[in-house]
Amino acid sequence: MEVEIRIEPGRREPKVVILASEESEELRRLAESLSALPMGPIPVGRGEEKLLLPQGEFLRFYADGKGVSGQTAEETCVVPLRLYELEERLDPTRFVRISNSEIINLDRVTAVDLSLSGTICMTLDGAVRAYVSRRYVKKIKEALNLGRRRRHEEP
Repeated sequence: MEVEIRIEPGRREPKVVILASEESEELRRLAESLSALPMGPIPVGRGEEKLLLPQGEFLRFYADGKGVSGQTAEETCVVPLRLYELEERLDPTRFVRISNSEIINLDRVTAVDLSLSGTICMTLDGAVRAYVSRRYVKKIKEALNLGRRRRHEEP
């Protein structure tokens, strides 16, 4: 297989083109694998300064009425992306959407409080609390392997 990398200054994200004489299952799997890769650092604004921060530094991303903010342990930055764009870009093994307005970093969860009423409160590093909306409870339980335990039947 021939591989070529071209640098285009100003390009916001990488683009991969696969050239082949015919379509195959291997090529489809390769395309799916490439499109599922998380896309590196996240662009943020800090005042007039524009930065790229590693995904792992973020506790959460949330809509705040003026746009999207990204919270790290030290600060909150403006993110020039919408939540759905972030969701596509973030590592799906680390980040999960917990409501229409919030995405959290599972690696930064320090406590999970499951109340009897069915709500979930997640505590992130630095005592930051995030609440899972009812619509996302099942998804979060699956991500954290908190589903109901089934009794093992004896053979």
